[in-house]
Amino acid sequence: MKLQCDVEVINRMLPTYGMKGRGKGARAVLSIGRHVDKTTQRSSIYLLICTAKDRAGSKYKLKENIEKFFTMFMDEGKATVRLKEPAVDICLSKADANSLKNFLSAARLAHRGNDADSMPLSTLTPVRARDVEKPKKKLVVVSKKDYPLTSNFPYSLEHLQVSYCKLSRVDMRMLSLKLLRKLDLSHNHIKKLPATIGDLSLLAELVLHNNHLEAFSPALCLSSLQCTLQHLDLSQNRLQALPAQFCQLRELVNLKLDDNKLTSLPARIGQLSKLRYLSAAHNQLAHLPSDFRKLSLDNLDLFGNPFTQPNPFDHTIQLKFPLTLQELASRAVVNLRIPYGPQSIPFHLCPELDAAKVCDCGRACLDSFIQTSVSMNLHLVSHTVVLVDDMGGTEAPVQRHFCSLMCYCEFLDNCVQRGVR
Repeated sequence: MKLQCDVEVINRMLPTYGMKGRGKGARAVLSIGRHVDKTTQRSSIYLLICTAKDRAGSKYKLKENIEKFFTMFMDEGKATVRLKEPAVDICLSKADANSLKNFLSAARLAHRGNDADSMPLSTLTPVRARDVEKPKKKLVVVSKKDYPLTSNFPYSLEHLQVSYCKLSRVDMRMLSLKLLRKLDLSHNHIKKLPATIGDLSLLAELVLHNNHLEAFSPALCLSSLQCTLQHLDLSQNRLQALPAQFCQLRELVNLKLDDNKLTSLPARIGQLSKLRYLSAAHNQLAHLPSDFRKLSLDNLDLFGNPFTQPNPFDHTIQLKFPLTLQELASRAVVNLRIPYGPQSIPFHLCPELDAAKVCDCGRACLDSFIQTSVSMNLHLVSHTVVLVDDMGGTEAPVQRHFCSLMCYCEFLDNCVQRGVR
């Protein structure tokens, strides 16, 4: 029975002599096994701790020698074993949670001495140098022949890149890497993302460049990625739309959507207040959502989209007179910022409220509105703008919505006064 983790052995008698411990753990391999006492020739179960500096290790007897286990943070890979003799605390950290649980269970059995002879334990031996190396934090696999099929990914990984391996799906073993901060699965054949990617609670960068993705799951937008994801690369895929919930990823700083089949951007994209780099070149965008005007970017690239020539006098009218009760209630919820969710309103209404449009007057509208588009200089939302077309333009059409005929008429009056044609 072995366990790899960081270990600090604290002598509880040091404060008595006015001394302090190092206060720093070392990478070690802990083993529970049998050791034969040369004097008595009797076999007993010991705990062996081996480090890079002391590969022979230090042994501690376990039978009836454990005073207490401290396991409150065992799910985080941390625990402490307090021994009676010598008076030391063995502090464990950075361990795999499941392996730590099994190891402590074996230590508990050894302490009790229950069926010690029947426990499948080998004789304690010194470890190899590679066993006490620092945990691997980065792994790059760029060839199918190097892809690990029979062994697991190191649990300590913070950066994992698996490219050019023809993966058709995300390997579920990757989703158990709880320390992962960057996951790069570019240049594969992935068609669908599992919702469990959202369980990677530290993930800050997700690269899915050049795959076969056809959709981005709303569940991912409502997962822990809301609080961690800062860089997202979905370029060179087959996306036709992004869900309304996409704008819940409010920590995004860098978003790449180039070379997809997007016909529109999320209606509430203005909620991405931390977004600084946006690239959506070579898609099928005919116009930008009204909320686009709220962005504050450092760099923007919308080259190669078939933007239409806007005319504020061309409009689509979807006004209903009188307004339905559902429209009135929905507008009130959005305007008054009343919290809502599937626990308080019918589930199918939540996406509609998430995608509510905002009139120039500041009030919301959902199914009843007037829609038109106007030209906007993209320098108003970005410091650096890649030219929209080969003609050197930096303007693009932006949608505008109006909650009533009165708001639309005021807008037209302003257009006439400014000489807009």
